Amino acid sequence: MAYDLIVIGTGPGGYVCAIRAAQLGLKVAVVEKRKTHGGTCLNVGCIPSKAMLHASELFDEAGHGFAALGIDVPAPKLNLPAMMKHKQDTVDANVQGVGFLLKKNKIDAFHGLGTIVAGSSDSSRKVEVTAADGTKQVLEAKNIVIATGSEVTQLPGVAIDEKQVVSSTGALELGKVPGKMIVIGAGVIGLELGSVWRRLGAKVEVIEFLDRILPGMDGEVAKQTQRLLEKQGLAFHLGKKVTGAKTGKGVSLTVEPAAGGAAETMEADVVLVAIGRRPNTEGLGLEAVGVATERGRVTIDDHFATNVKGIYAIGDVVRGPMLAHKAEDEGVALAEILAGKAGHVNYDVIPGVVYTFPEVATVGKGEEDLKAAGIAYNVGKFPFTANGRARANRTTDGFVKVLADKATDRVLGVHIVGAGAGEMIHEAAVLMEFGGSSEDLARTCHAHPTMSEAVKEAAMAVEKRQIHM
Repeated sequence: MAYDLIVIGTGPGGYVCAIRAAQLGLKVAVVEKRKTHGGTCLNVGCIPSKAMLHASELFDEAGHGFAALGIDVPAPKLNLPAMMKHKQDTVDANVQGVGFLLKKNKIDAFHGLGTIVAGSSDSSRKVEVTAADGTKQVLEAKNIVIATGSEVTQLPGVAIDEKQVVSSTGALELGKVPGKMIVIGAGVIGLELGSVWRRLGAKVEVIEFLDRILPGMDGEVAKQTQRLLEKQGLAFHLGKKVTGAKTGKGVSLTVEPAAGGAAETMEADVVLVAIGRRPNTEGLGLEAVGVATERGRVTIDDHFATNVKGIYAIGDVVRGPMLAHKAEDEGVALAEILAGKAGHVNYDVIPGVVYTFPEVATVGKGEEDLKAAGIAYNVGKFPFTANGRARANRTTDGFVKVLADKATDRVLGVHIVGAGAGEMIHEAAVLMEFGGSSEDLARTCHAHPTMSEAVKEAAMAVEKRQIHM
């Protein structure tokens, strides 16, 4: 059967691209190797982890925070199977929702491994779909989009068995709370899942190769976040590398200083490997077709086109941050380009959120980025300790930081550490999308009392005119 577009992969980038293309009148098919749609994000990533984060936060609050609010309840008991059911129900609802949306938009869905067939003409590309039972069928389209996402990066010497040594997938399926968990990697995934199991009762230690957590984020934000997580009981071993792991009754890790030196042994019941993700391109047939890659990522131009006519790529398999919402925006932009419209993604305004408690949210540049680029800037900061709603909610940890161009006052970056930071960051994203200044933000009326008033105060602080501090 011939289509205008075949999308390989139905994660956030793929299914969104397919739906937008169908809305614009293209005949679309999708190919998905999982039994369910939604990719890593909906099945074993973003969605189930947020279900566990939310549930574990409530469990922790009931055990340690209610009394201060005048709520006296017995110590909560963890029902882990019920919590896991909540997680799975959340996943099921979301993936079923994607399936419904594909049908609603008259998109044909094929389940199996999609391989781009070599020897196709420039005017017609073919994809061979190999189902789980081995049966094959060939689809044909004018254009193909690679949206196959990413997979867990393996650590040499540390074999993942998803029981004692787990990836993020296994960390969301543990049958009991481990006595001690070691997390390898102090990035977003490691901190989020480590905090889940810490709140549920595990002792959690984090090993990071670098001398800081949250690589790539504003340095002050990372330092403050580390201090807050340490207050919650997470322990950090920075500037360390893991060179081996032995499993038995528990897991024994061989750990060395990153700069070199004597090795030591660390023991844990469960080890989570969270050192990052890598593009998932295996089995696509890229080499046979001649699609260029660089460091494992598919090479594209500014319109998502590969070097092979009619083949495009978006999301985690291409350059840029591995974020679901970045993939979604690329999917929409590409669909619009293929339909003859002017799709575009502003890569300078893509928010990032770490869903620990408190949350960490950022958009735009950090101070280190601006210094490296030689851009003169002003800083406005405001702590949640001076925010009335934060005091009422007992969520005073954290701060807001606004970075504005010294010459033009245009906002170049906003960083928030605090409860609900992931929701608050979007007014900064809208402001930056339209080239707004710190004065624009400072003069925008914010409802009182809200946590978001701290964003306004931080913008006012750029010109040293904050009111409540």
